[in-house]
Amino acid sequence: MNAKDGASLEAKPSLAATARSATESGQPSSPEGRTRTSRILQVIRHAPFTTALVSALLIVGIATGALLSPEDAQFWSERLGTGLPAFSEGRWWTIATAPFLLGHPLVYLTLLPLVVGGVGWAERRFGTLRTIGLFVAGHLIGVLGSAAILTPLADSGWPWAERVATSFDVGPSCGALTALVFAIATLPAPWRLRARLGIGLWVAISVLYLGRIDDLDHAVAMTAALAVSGWLPAFRRPSGRPTQREWRLLAFAGLVAIGAIQILDLLVPYDGPLGSNQPDASFVDVSIDVVVILLIANGIRKGYRVAWVIVLILGAFNVLPAALVLAFLPLSIESGAVASVAEAFGLLFAPGILWLLLMLLLIAARGAFRVRIRRAKRSLSSESQTREQLIERIRRYGGGTISWMTTWEGNRRIAVDLRQSSDTGARETGSIAYQAWSNIAIMLGDPIVPPGREREALAQFERETQAAGLIPCVFSASAASAAAMPQGWRSVVVAEDTLVDLPELKFTGKPWAAVRTAINRAGREGIEFRMTRLADEPWNVLAQVRAISEQWTGDKGLPEMRFTLGTVDEALDPETYVGIAVDDGGNLHGVTSWLPVYGERGPAGDPRIVGWTLDLMRRRDGGFPPVMEFLIASSAQWFSHEGYAFVSLSGAPLVRPAEVEAGPVDQVLEQIGGLIEPLYGFTSLHRFKQKFNPRHESLYLLFRDEGDLPRIGIAITRAYLPDASLRDLLTSASSGS
Repeated sequence: MNAKDGASLEAKPSLAATARSATESGQPSSPEGRTRTSRILQVIRHAPFTTALVSALLIVGIATGALLSPEDAQFWSERLGTGLPAFSEGRWWTIATAPFLLGHPLVYLTLLPLVVGGVGWAERRFGTLRTIGLFVAGHLIGVLGSAAILTPLADSGWPWAERVATSFDVGPSCGALTALVFAIATLPAPWRLRARLGIGLWVAISVLYLGRIDDLDHAVAMTAALAVSGWLPAFRRPSGRPTQREWRLLAFAGLVAIGAIQILDLLVPYDGPLGSNQPDASFVDVSIDVVVILLIANGIRKGYRVAWVIVLILGAFNVLPAALVLAFLPLSIESGAVASVAEAFGLLFAPGILWLLLMLLLIAARGAFRVRIRRAKRSLSSESQTREQLIERIRRYGGGTISWMTTWEGNRRIAVDLRQSSDTGARETGSIAYQAWSNIAIMLGDPIVPPGREREALAQFERETQAAGLIPCVFSASAASAAAMPQGWRSVVVAEDTLVDLPELKFTGKPWAAVRTAINRAGREGIEFRMTRLADEPWNVLAQVRAISEQWTGDKGLPEMRFTLGTVDEALDPETYVGIAVDDGGNLHGVTSWLPVYGERGPAGDPRIVGWTLDLMRRRDGGFPPVMEFLIASSAQWFSHEGYAFVSLSGAPLVRPAEVEAGPVDQVLEQIGGLIEPLYGFTSLHRFKQKFNPRHESLYLLFRDEGDLPRIGIAITRAYLPDASLRDLLTSASSGS
């Protein structure tokens, strides 16, 4: 060690001294500790009110003993809680003390998550001051509203009202629930409806069946919050008749609620506004009902006709006994069938009313429940089209860079009703191509319609797929379709189309060095380029193409991919050009296929091809190394000389552009891409295409909401690998990694 090194060490404090200094100063000594402290400080900085409220609940609980002792919690609740007894004695100040106490130690375990989730979420969305206002308003409306309801009922002779009127309530649940309802109002559809249904069912079942003072407070606060959050302009949503999906969701929620109530009847004694009940129901009867509900609930969610019929029959069996008891109530009481009116109401009338409401809902929404239970009979209602009809519309309206892929086998094609043309008054039809996998209808690319009519086509696709019990999505849509997607849908980038403009194309300058090298080397080694139609080539060329493709497929260990990736069969299409590289001996070194891209019609109204899209890429093992650079560059030169506008090197599926920030949806798609990447190298293929200095256009996945993504991921995987078994996927993925 030289002198300079020694001086350097002496100038720096030792690691032990640094750690000791940090410990003595009270600062974290490790990077992990500093990171943990910074995260805590960040949470406190972004949610100071939530932090203060949780801290106050814990401190007061410890100071009063309510956090550990049920007796202490009850003692302080009766002295500091809200309710008619406190207000009648003039203790209005309990409105300010009640939010900081809880009535039982176990309530801390259930209520603190509500406070952190509801108040914390609202504070991040609305800010601290607005959240404090929502919390205080919700607390005041809940406790004072329930007191106003109970005041005229306290001496009415109604046992439930008389009992609740003597009760006390403590806790911040009304304020936290109000904050949560307002935060839910900021969610996009359909999560907003789902969350509102969930919280509404929880509160409704609690107040109607358990009927405690806190349940009544919650119901008042939640009802006011739902009404106000839907009335304020910032949260107002366009009103209208529910969609098929919303009808199904409402019916599903109602059925689940009835199932939950059946379990309450069996397990929990209650004395609520709907009557009293002791858990003396038959376990067998309730089990049968709950099992039947579980079996048909998913069918209701999916819109199956048979499930709709079964629910109506079940409802009739539950409504009929309630109607008979109501008609002969005095006789039923005299005979001892029921002990009292309250018992009859709790056992029969309340469930009967709920079943009746559900039946009325199902009858009103009968159009949403027409899905056949057999998958083979689930088809879209639009007229099916042949491949020739689809091609005619592609030539008439044009299409995107992957539009010719919709003509391949494996796609289903339907007509899009465009009503009347604004120019001629004649009825026009477009086309949609899709594949159905795992109950998902995947539209491939843009709808084949005139420019500006994408919104009509996508709306029809959504409507008809949902009516058939399928979940719709669009894969590799252009920006025009993403801008025209149905209201409430989401979009995410799933590929990046790479386009090379052909006018004045020259391979000059440093960016084209790799391409020039490949072309020059091909000339030296006697490699010739030829653009042809594969169907017109002699059998020996076709045999070499098939041999190269089979060799490539065999190396992957899986069947050839489909969907947006063609095979030799698609390259045999007479409309498809094929570029081949052959040597002096007639040996084939590589092959590329090019799909036509139709644009607007020419001046004479004739179909016009404006560009070509790269599809098949195969090279011979041990052949000319830069054959792909040579083939693509030579093809681009050939198309340029023929007067076309561009070539698309196609988008690498499931490859997200680097500048697009990864969200939860991107992470799901990246997992799918990660499964296939070791086998097919999408990412490396995308990097290879950058040698041709392309411009980029994003391609999108359009979908209804994040809840559909797991199924969409499975469906896309099956669309790309329709012939691969699960064992094939797992074996190849493990060997590829």
